[in-house]
Amino acid sequence: MDYLVLQTFDNYIPAHIALGRLQEEFINCFLQDEYTVTVDPLLANAIGGIKLIVAASQAERAWQILHQAAGTDTTG
Repeated sequence: MDYLVLQTFDNYIPAHIALGRLQEEFINCFLQDEYTVTVDPLLANAIGGIKLIVAASQAERAWQILHQAAGTDTTG
């Protein structure tokens, strides 16, 4: 299965909120580099922050879910 980075975060709290929203909708996803950034926040910029990784086949649906949760328009 192919995965891609859907969003990045510099703090684990919003990262876990987004992860939880997607998991409630049965989106196959996980956080990458969460522990590194949590232990040493100064590394966040160097490694690209905490990455929300999503199955490529579910990326479109995941993006829509996160935008609806944020209250932004996805019709772009």
